[in-house]
Order: sequence, then C-alpha cells, then structure tokens
Amino acid sequence: MKLASELEAQMSRPDFWDDMANANKIAKKLSPLKKVIEEFKTLETAWEDSNAAYELSEEDPAYEKEAESMLEDLGKKLDHMEIQVLFSDPYDDSNAILSLHPGAGGTESQDWAEMLLRMYMRWAERQGFAVETLDYLPGDEAGIKSVTLLIKGEKAYGYLKAEKGIHRLVRISPFDSSGRRHTSFAAVDILPEISEESAEAIVLNPDELKIDTYRSGGAGGQHVNKTDSAVRITHLPTGIVVQCQSERSQISNRASAEKILKAKLLVRRRQEQEQELASIRGEQQDIAWGSQIRSYVFHPYSLVKDHRTKAENGNVQSVMDGDITGFMEAWLKAKAAGTALAASEDEDL
Repeated sequence: MKLASELEAQMSRPDFWDDMANANKIAKKLSPLKKVIEEFKTLETAWEDSNAAYELSEEDPAYEKEAESMLEDLGKKLDHMEIQVLFSDPYDDSNAILSLHPGAGGTESQDWAEMLLRMYMRWAERQGFAVETLDYLPGDEAGIKSVTLLIKGEKAYGYLKAEKGIHRLVRISPFDSSGRRHTSFAAVDILPEISEESAEAIVLNPDELKIDTYRSGGAGGQHVNKTDSAVRITHLPTGIVVQCQSERSQISNRASAEKILKAKLLVRRRQEQEQELASIRGEQQDIAWGSQIRSYVFHPYSLVKDHRTKAENGNVQSVMDGDITGFMEAWLKAKAAGTALAASEDEDL
C-alpha cells in the first residue's frame, strides 16, 4: 500500500504529465497495485460479513445456509488471492509468446502438436484472451510442423510459463492401420512479450542481424504465395533464428519477428544470470530440452498427469478442451513452496 500511495502522490503533481513516457510508465505500474488493494479490501469485507452471518446463525438456525454460502464464497476469494500473490516475476503481467514444435515421429507428432494448439486456443478463449498467430507451418499430411502465437491478456505469461517443456501423448494412433499404441512428444516454449519501455528491453544491433525474406508457405491466398513477405532473422552472435510469415506485409512480419527475437534474447540473458548465481551457490540447474513435464494418456486408460506437481485430471477430453488452469496453479504453488519437481523420465503412465 505504501508503494501505491507514493505513486499516487507522484501522479498528483501538477507537472506529472509533462514527461509522458515516465507518466505512462508510473500509471502502468500503479494500475495492478490498485487492483490488488481493491481485491484485499473486498476480501476484508467478505470476512467481516461472513463472521457476522456466522454469529447470527448461532442465534438463529435460519441463517446457517447463508453463513455457509458466504464462507464458501470467501474460500474462493482467498484461493484467487493466493494465486495472485504468486505472480512475482517482473514479466508475469505481460502477454505471452507461445511456440509449439513436434518431436520426432513425423505425422503422429505433428498431429499431437496441433492437438496442443487447439487446447491452448480453447484455454485462451475461456480466459477471455485474444490470440494472434505470428507464424504457422502446416504438416505435410496432417498436424503442424511449428506454430507461434501471441496470447494477449492479464497475466497471460504468468499463467502460461507453467507450460514450458515437453508434453507427452499416449494413444492408439489414428494413423496406424494396425491399431497400435503410440507415444508422441511436442515441445512448448513460452516467452514474455517485451514492451519497449521495459527497463530490460533488448536493443537490436542491425549489424548483428542476418535478415532473409522468402515466400510464405501453405494456404494464404495469391498475395502470400507470390511475394517474399515472410521474414527470417538470424542473430549472429547467438545463432538464434526466428521467423514470421502470418502477415501479408513484410514490414509487419519483420516487426513480429523482432519482437520474438527480443523475448528470446531477454530469456537467454536471464538464464545466464541464473546460471551464474547457481554456480556461486554451488547448485546445478538444467535448462536443456529435458524430458516430459506432463503426460496425456488416452489409452489404455484416461489420465493427464503433471510430473512436477503430481496434479492429475482423469477427464482427458476436458483438458484437451482447455481445462488446464488447475495444472498451472498447482505448478505456481509448488514453485513458490519449493516443492516443484524436475521433468520426469518415468514411463509409468
């Protein structure tokens, strides 16, 4: 509350809006703080009301149901507040850049990547988030070879960062005429969208960029297929390659590709800092590709299990329809408590 009061005091100065860039930065910082304060005050009111209802129910049993209802509502508010407190990363409020890449296995893995794409699209729809496709490369027969989405919404990155890692599918393959069970893998990568005014904003040096243009692949109309509108950027010092071909304009595709590159460079910088701190502490941190964080079993039984938190859901179809917030919140709680496990290599599912 003290920080919010200080920011409000700055905003009340007569000359506050003279520096528009700084004013917008402060206003943006204050907005989520005010929301937390309002939620806390609402929680206090709900607590006082439920206490009053409980006292009345002791005198008159007719108030018991009302008291129980108010306590249940208070519990939901407390759970929501607990999750909000866990968003401590400086980029948790940011939009998220989500990328999907199938593992080895051809059509089977590419189909699994498309199933995950649908799952995240459904989740975003449930949250009321907007989704923008930055890059899409369809599979040769079915599924997708890769896709990159920009998911816009409150704390999109804060939630979706729990999804980074390898996702495993076990099912009877629709592409196997013998009806055998197959295991497929797909990688999910999550990056925060970096705003230009961010204190850690990455500045791209044009001399360090190799920019190629090419024709967009797949369906997209005559314009997309006949012009070199797609853009691929290689960051020479790190070898990071990003591309975008979703827009008709080469300028728009370049802007989107640069946005993804900046996010990747920022994550790389933060990983290097974490590695340095870990070496000082004598800890070992694995930031490699890794093994699966979650398994989705369609056969011989129905179960989705997160190997880091042991959270489970037996309704696979519900999960594939976007019911994954529970897994995200379980990971946030486990990470905050220091009980989140590493990705699992077990084949017990």
